[in-house]
Amino acid sequence: MTHDVRREARYRRIARDLEAKIRAGHYAPGEALPPQRELSSTYGVTLMTLRQALRQLSDDGLIVQRPGRGTFVSPPQLAYQLGSLRSFADDLRDQGHDLRTTVVQRAVRRLPSRVARQLRARVTDTGLRLERVREFAGRRAIHQVSWVRPPHAQDLREVDFTAVSLYASLADLGVAVAQASETIGPDVLGDDVARHLDEPPGVPVLISERITYTADGIAIVADRATILGSMMQITTQRAANGLSLHWAATG
Repeated sequence: MTHDVRREARYRRIARDLEAKIRAGHYAPGEALPPQRELSSTYGVTLMTLRQALRQLSDDGLIVQRPGRGTFVSPPQLAYQLGSLRSFADDLRDQGHDLRTTVVQRAVRRLPSRVARQLRARVTDTGLRLERVREFAGRRAIHQVSWVRPPHAQDLREVDFTAVSLYASLADLGVAVAQASETIGPDVLGDDVARHLDEPPGVPVLISERITYTADGIAIVADRATILGSMMQITTQRAANGLSLHWAATG
């Protein structure tokens, strides 16, 4: 009994010490902790005792353990503001986060039938397909495909979307976005998108489907964003006459 109490006291002390180092910035968000054998040697305990300490830190949300890859300090989470009509980039930059955008592909193509329905366009119409990846806290965390309906597709082909948001580019063309409908739901990361993000296929993700409208009700942009579930929290400000949320079962 005395031995069990002593081991418990050890793992709690280790957990407190690692927590203090994480909060002090000794281990930065997203950074890997030393290997478990190295940590157990440093603290002079068995692997079992060390793993109890790591389990406590994991339960507290301070670390993330990735099988086969190691133990990492939890990254700061993206705060996705449901009550605002803004781009991902604008939201994150205003929250003080450093965001890097990579344009994977841009091309004027015939609208897929699903996108044509979303934009209330003809299936024979062409639109701009813009594929981007957002890197946040050192990790590629968001994969986004946006379709812009004609006649603005050609006007956006030369825009530097690594520095300018799609909404800002539309505003420069005199197109002001006024409202959007959005659905966010859970899914798992598929093979086709996983190659663009820093997680293997099968991990939990959030899928955002957004249709953006102009002031006169014309659907102008159809977005599909895949967001790593470990990197996002959804927040909203509620008011008596403000945001209306609609809840639906997902299974």
